[in-house]
Amino acid sequence: MFTGIVETMGKIVAISREGTNIHFDIKSPITSELKIDQSVAHNGVCLTVVKVDGDIYRVTAIDETLQKTSLQEWKEGTRVNLERCMPANGRFDGHIVQGHVDQIGKVERVENQDGSWRFDFSFEETVGNVTVEKGSITINGTSLTCFNSKPGGFSVAIIPYTYEHTNFHQLKVGDKVNLEFDIVGKYIQRMVKGY
Repeated sequence: MFTGIVETMGKIVAISREGTNIHFDIKSPITSELKIDQSVAHNGVCLTVVKVDGDIYRVTAIDETLQKTSLQEWKEGTRVNLERCMPANGRFDGHIVQGHVDQIGKVERVENQDGSWRFDFSFEETVGNVTVEKGSITINGTSLTCFNSKPGGFSVAIIPYTYEHTNFHQLKVGDKVNLEFDIVGKYIQRMVKGY
């Protein structure tokens, strides 16, 4: 389980294919603390560390993950948000995040608001996911609060610290992002719909 509080960013330094799988080699400040079989959220996608070599580690994404997330757009040099699993005695600073991306969203607008940034996102509403006003959303692994919530869209406000210490400062209109909707909202919606 994660909380959506990004620890640091990593940089993709190599990409290789093996059948339908893709291996990503990532250089990060936390590599020395990682172990093989450890789960790490990469832009909100939970991936398992399969190799550690100096300051570079490797994760593997299977076809299912590649089809449901923005990982297929990663290139050498891409910077990704990283978060290790929350320890059992850890502080719960964000919200419950599973590292299971529900769908891809798209950046519709970025507005500098003289001290903060407003980002507007869209997503395919027919998939059945919803946001609620002042509810939680995870974007590229970052726990945020929605506003202007509507079918197929919402906005978030980004403070300078988050803008600088996540890959939000690299996002531009048209970019794809990984969305994980609030787990509590997903369960309530499923109960209401009766499936």
